[in-house]
Amino acid sequence: MRKAFMVLMMAATAASAVAPAAAQAQERGNRAERQQQRADSGGDARARFQARLGGGQEVRGERRENRTERRQERRENRAERRDERRDDRSERRDDRRDDRWDRRGDRRDNRAERRDDRRDNRWERRDDRRDYRRDTRNWNRGWRSNRRYDWQRYRHANRHIYRPGRYYAPYRHNYSRFTIGFHIGAPFYSSRYWINDPWHYRLPPAYAGTRWVRYYDDVLLVDLYTGEVVDVIYDFFW
Repeated sequence: MRKAFMVLMMAATAASAVAPAAAQAQERGNRAERQQQRADSGGDARARFQARLGGGQEVRGERRENRTERRQERRENRAERRDERRDDRSERRDDRRDDRWDRRGDRRDNRAERRDDRRDNRWERRDDRRDYRRDTRNWNRGWRSNRRYDWQRYRHANRHIYRPGRYYAPYRHNYSRFTIGFHIGAPFYSSRYWINDPWHYRLPPAYAGTRWVRYYDDVLLVDLYTGEVVDVIYDFFW
C-alpha cells in the first residue's frame, strides 16, 4: 500500500511539474503567433501607407501639373491681353493722328476759303465803291428844277412835317456849314440821322451807297463809304 501511495505521489509530482512547462510553452506559442500577426498586420499597414503615399504623390504630381498648366494659361492670357491692348493703343494713336491730319486739312481748307471769301469781298466792296463813286459823280443836281421835287412849295403847305424836333449832335460840336465835296465824320451820318423816306420831304431817291441825312437844320446827301457830301440843302428844316 505504501509503495502504491508513493508511486501515486511521484506521478502527481511529475504531473504538477510538467503542467507549468506545458503552459509556458503554450504561452510562448501564443506570443509568437501574436507577434507574427502584428508583423503581418504591420506589413499590411506599411503597404497601405506606401500605397497611400504613392497615390498622394500621384495626386500631388497631378496638382502640380494642373497648377503649371493654369500658370501657363494665365501667362498666355496676359500676353494676349497685352498684345490686344498694344494693338488697341496703336489703333487709337493711328485714329488720333488721322483725326489730327483731317482737322488740320479742314482748318487749312477753311482758312483758304475764308481768305478767298475775304479777297472776293474786298474786290466786291472795291467794285461797289467804284460804282458808288460813279453814281455820286453822276449825281444830277438838276433835280431841283423838277416840279415833282418842289420841296419848298410842299413845305410851305405842310410846315409841321419839317419840324422833326431838336437835333442832337453825336458829340460836343458847334454847327458849321458843310459844302459839297467836304468829308464828314462817320458819327454824323450814322443810321440814327438817316432820312429813310426821302419822298416824305419831296426829296429825290438817293443813289446806291448814299443816304440823305439830317445835320442840324440842313439835309445832306452823303457817300456812306467815304463820308463825302454829294449834295446839300441848307435850312431845310424849321
